[in-house]
Amino acid sequence: MRRVLFICSRNRLRSPTAENLFAGPGVATDSAGLAPDAECVLSAEQLEWADLIFVMEKQHRVKLKQEFASSLQGKRVVCLDVPDRYQFMQPELVELLRQKVGQYLR
Repeated sequence: MRRVLFICSRNRLRSPTAENLFAGPGVATDSAGLAPDAECVLSAEQLEWADLIFVMEKQHRVKLKQEFASSLQGKRVVCLDVPDRYQFMQPELVELLRQKVGQYLR
């Protein structure tokens, strides 16, 4: 079972879309945000749980490394370069995520 974590700023649109989209047989998903007002604020436990971590923007990777360096040991962090301009489950966002994430989950 792959354990995949999706991270964005506020855990309201992009990362929850990805969490819902990729959950399925053989893949467990979770999502979180890095902002203090995120729906689910990222925890060290989530990072330790994950086999593969996706961030939506480069700034998320920088903040992740600054705040959680010790929890990232041996973890693969992939930046998807998905801008914050989509709504939850918006078809364009779904297609973009499928294109960018799919190759890592095969």
